[in-house]
Amino acid sequence: MPAETNLQRQAPHLLVVDDEVSLREFLCLMLEGEGYQVDSAADGAQALQRLEQQAYDLVLTDLRMPGTDGLELLRQVQRLRTDTLVVLMTAYATAEQAVEAMKQGAYDYLIKPFKNDELRLVIRKALGHQALRLENQRLRQVLDQRHRFDQLVGKSPAMCQLYQLIERVAPTSASVLITGESGTGKELVARAIHEHSPRAPGSFVAVNCGAIPEQLLETELFGHEKGAFTGAVHKKNGLFDQASGGTLFLDEVAELPPHMQVKLLRALQERRIRPVGAADEHAVDVRVVAATNQDVASRVEQGSFRQDLFYRLNVVHLQLPPLRQRPEDIPLLVEALCQKLAPQRKIAVAPELMRHLLDYDWPGNVRELENVLERCLILDSAEVLGVQCLPPDLCGRSQSPPLVRLPPEGLQLEDYLQQVERQLLDQALQRCQGVRSRAARLLGLSFRSLRYRLQKLGL
Repeated sequence: MPAETNLQRQAPHLLVVDDEVSLREFLCLMLEGEGYQVDSAADGAQALQRLEQQAYDLVLTDLRMPGTDGLELLRQVQRLRTDTLVVLMTAYATAEQAVEAMKQGAYDYLIKPFKNDELRLVIRKALGHQALRLENQRLRQVLDQRHRFDQLVGKSPAMCQLYQLIERVAPTSASVLITGESGTGKELVARAIHEHSPRAPGSFVAVNCGAIPEQLLETELFGHEKGAFTGAVHKKNGLFDQASGGTLFLDEVAELPPHMQVKLLRALQERRIRPVGAADEHAVDVRVVAATNQDVASRVEQGSFRQDLFYRLNVVHLQLPPLRQRPEDIPLLVEALCQKLAPQRKIAVAPELMRHLLDYDWPGNVRELENVLERCLILDSAEVLGVQCLPPDLCGRSQSPPLVRLPPEGLQLEDYLQQVERQLLDQALQRCQGVRSRAARLLGLSFRSLRYRLQKLGL
């Protein structure tokens, strides 16, 4: 078959199949008038010949025809052209036929005689559904080809720069400090560093330093000997030993209490640890990757985090961007998360829902986006997710996007406001043909205030 695909055409291409000549010709004329490319076939056999030579976006076919009927044509379309949708027409509709047609994959079912507007609506809905499905496929291809780095997803400049840094730092033995807001994927970055390092065959051991009671942290990290304290009935290897030959990921490292900061610093400097209750130290071969959502440099200045430990951890610093600073990554993330959360379903996202997702500022970052999509997939079993499955608070907040978005690099507020004021004044004067009194009313200003602003800006 030719390599032509639906993605290469501009106007949707339709095939009308009906053994009634007058109806077939009428449908072709009407649909051509709607701007579609339209071919026709007098029966199922002729339709199959056309399908073998040409890709169509949609086949509109009668159900009862001599020879190859509509249901058999539907099965053949699904075999030959998996991207082509089928809408069936019949004057002999029964509930059983409708159920069977939908079960076999027909997009919709029209009962003759039908109104022209009804047909137009069904075709528009079908082609809109197909466009979403094809966009979904395109995003899958993009994800597979260019915009993934292990479990990380994104094509924004910040993410591309992050991928390059990971590739450069991973083969080394340097300690890495990953910073970023909660939910930005710090552990995913740590795992990517491990998987692309010579230590990949070893273990990746993760621990949240803020989740372990202070009195248990030392034994958790370094282990203990039998009898070291009440309840220590067995010797226990700590996480440093468990990660030997691999990577130890210390999440929320800024939560470490002062006495543990001292012990961790010594372990990093000497590459040796002493389990609780042990008489001697022993060597460990561990690469440490740490992460925090706090400003560690500020904590160093405040005296709550040791400066020498900060320097030891911060040999290479990776800063993860929040999701609100890379909205261009949201469609790719939505596609990847839908694949992860519902691998057995082919999910597309309605344009209106995507607009809401793009307008929201995502204080919880990618983790919050994943939670929202999981909710949507639970509440909406359709192939195309709509806004009705969004949480009410997100839906309400996303409908009023900010008038201005602060760029990642920041801006000079006074200069920016002056530019905005200049443009609005200029537009008001142009709209009012230079009549200042009318321009003042248009802007809600007094004439004196308008004149002052114009003088100040040199207009």
